[in-house]
Amino acid sequence: VQLQASGGGLVQPGGSLGLSCAASGVTYYAIGWFRQAPGKEREGVSCMRSSDGSTYYADSVKGRFTISRDNAQNVVYLQMNSLKPEDTAVYYCAADRYGLGRCEFDYWGQGTLVTVSS
Repeated sequence: VQLQASGGGLVQPGGSLGLSCAASGVTYYAIGWFRQAPGKEREGVSCMRSSDGSTYYADSVKGRFTISRDNAQNVVYLQMNSLKPEDTAVYYCAADRYGLGRCEFDYWGQGTLVTVSS
């Protein structure tokens, strides 16, 4: 089972960045992203339900982030626009393998660091 995230980096406030996650060997009810900033609690950012493609976004990213999926390649993307310094965090690609719902995850891969700074 592997969730391999990539695409993090340094971007200026107001800029854009795209993350991708290659999923292999995993069956999931939902897949998505959570983030964790230093000294802060983990925050579910976005997820997509496998059955119907319905999506969820945290209020803090709604209207700025977009989750999408390439079913053929089993890759999940997170397009992040209008980035703010408070978006700085390690972003993890994660899966809900048991139907936990509400963007809760039970498995995740290595994170990728996103830094928003001028």
